[in-house]
Amino acid sequence: MSAIGNRIAPRHALTLALLVALSTPTPAQSVDPATLEQLRQELQALKAEQAERDRAIRRIEEALDRLQGDVAPHGELEPEPAPAQAATTAAAAPTLASATADTAPRLKISGDARVRAQGDWSDDDGKNRLSMQFRGRLGATWAATDRLTVGARLATGDADDPNSVDVQLSNWLDDLDISLDQAYLRYDIGHAELYAGKMPQPFKRTELVWDGDVNPQGLAIRHGLPLAGGGTLRSNALYFVVDESAGGPDSEMLGLQLGYDSPRGGDWRFDAALAYYHYDLGSLAGADAGDFRSNLRGADGRYLSDFHLANALLGVDYHGFGERWPLRLVADYVKNLGAWNDADSGYGVDLILGKAARPGDWRFTYGYAMTQADAVLAAFSQDSIGIGTNYRLHALTADFVPWPKTTLSAVWYHYRPYEAAWAGANAPRDWLDRLRLSLMVSF
Repeated sequence: MSAIGNRIAPRHALTLALLVALSTPTPAQSVDPATLEQLRQELQALKAEQAERDRAIRRIEEALDRLQGDVAPHGELEPEPAPAQAATTAAAAPTLASATADTAPRLKISGDARVRAQGDWSDDDGKNRLSMQFRGRLGATWAATDRLTVGARLATGDADDPNSVDVQLSNWLDDLDISLDQAYLRYDIGHAELYAGKMPQPFKRTELVWDGDVNPQGLAIRHGLPLAGGGTLRSNALYFVVDESAGGPDSEMLGLQLGYDSPRGGDWRFDAALAYYHYDLGSLAGADAGDFRSNLRGADGRYLSDFHLANALLGVDYHGFGERWPLRLVADYVKNLGAWNDADSGYGVDLILGKAARPGDWRFTYGYAMTQADAVLAAFSQDSIGIGTNYRLHALTADFVPWPKTTLSAVWYHYRPYEAAWAGANAPRDWLDRLRLSLMVSF
């Protein structure tokens, strides 16, 4: 039993001690029946409270099982949540922050380091290339009170590139760039959490719409409502400050996601989510070529489309192959209701077998994805391949855990432009290949 389950309220501890004392026969003992009945009622209340804690622990364990199966499509897998993401994704289940604040350390530090070798080649006119990248992240949270937490994270990478924290090992041994990619406050209110600042991603997602390195800035709320049957209803909302302008209209986004996590029924479990992201892009002053990427723009440099994204996700888990070989299917679909033409849709499907949690674990993933040119806002979508949107992609991944907190990964991407009309500088029918081999250590 965890520390949560063993913790007994002081008044119940006193009641239990008195009941034990009164229940032990002594030569001169005389027990008032009313007092004994009151103590029995207190004991029943204690048992009910303990049972509720046991149920809460089981719900958290089930949520952690689900999180170990969570993946970001297109082969970008990580064996555990990122340092600050762990607190965010776990919020899908009810939190017990107020119950554990007096036993857990106030300061928590975590992070990871990854070194990666990458090869790129093509069937036709793409340049063959070998390169190496490094990623380092160091995150910390401080529990100021039993409800208020301060979080921050340092990460390598270009501060002007929101969807990547990798740095190229190059440039005559120049020092690596490091920036503050998270800085936020979190306030726990029962089954909900409020965020303010530059925060971990609040939505359940795949890389089709949200790259795993994107940390929105603004205000957010995550809410999880446990149901009597063991499932959980989720509702997450975000006000995202994309670009604030002192002299003109701002760029901002309002997002809402509703979801459901089922209880485990035998070997099966599923989760589903529906989301809507409404962007108003009044200011583009802070954007650059790495943000526009492959979205369509007019002669004035502005987007041709508005971005009003409707997004649906479905996950199905099967545990019939044993504890080490969970099977998970993830499907994601997005449609831009504000697109100026019919290049407005995208989808992805990923099949994951195994997990990467303990030494000796293996995990294998196959993913297929397609997006049209203006299906998503490319500034915040996946950057695993050289095309932000308008691609057709196959991805194959193998992960192995040789030692605790250590993962070896191999990822192969096979992709090309989807529609020739929007291929840009890429040869329309040229299949491109990217192979990544990486070693990551977490702490």
